[in-house]
Amino acid sequence: MIVTAKGLLFDMDGVLISSIGSVNRCWRRWAIHYGIPNAEQFVIPHGTRAFEVMMSLRPDFTQDQAAEGLKLIEDMEIEDVSDLTVLPGVKDLLGSLPEDRWTIVTSATRRLMVARLKVAGLPQPERMITGNDVVNGKPHPEPYITGAGLLGFAPLECVVVEDAPSGVGSGKAAGCRVLGVLGTHRAEELYAAGADWVVASMAGVKAEFAGGALKLEFEEVR
Repeated sequence: MIVTAKGLLFDMDGVLISSIGSVNRCWRRWAIHYGIPNAEQFVIPHGTRAFEVMMSLRPDFTQDQAAEGLKLIEDMEIEDVSDLTVLPGVKDLLGSLPEDRWTIVTSATRRLMVARLKVAGLPQPERMITGNDVVNGKPHPEPYITGAGLLGFAPLECVVVEDAPSGVGSGKAAGCRVLGVLGTHRAEELYAAGADWVVASMAGVKAEFAGGALKLEFEEVR
């Protein structure tokens, strides 16, 4: 499959890096701290901002309690990086892209995103969209509409790279084309959410910049 685009919008967790172990451990600790029933079995809905996850567990929080709860989970996740890994093919792919043709659009907070990229040894885009930068998180289209605008392109001119149905839905609702990546969800789940294509990993995605556009080449998984 060969696809052309002017810009690429990457999710972070599950696309560029894997931190799912840390995420699950920390949210279970957080749930125990706040007395959530069955906290030890809690599995976070991947691709959702911490604020939405927190409020689904503790809708009774006041504004001050919510701020305290967000600070706690952020601190926990920043400290727990022992098994954070860069996913296959990511460093080579990012190294092949012009700096002004890609960015990251993540549900993570800016502080957490910067910390994870530093541990992973990955480049940090000059401009990016985090959970702090939008009013509405994924699957709302705002994150990817805003991300495309950062690069100076229309959403239709961009390809979103996502691993979670909520992110796929966000990209499609924004008007982007979406490349799904296996890892946290099955191919059928990503296609059901609206993904245009799905690949096994980023190791199978090659990019070339010529004539003012990116040419992406990959083998689609069905």
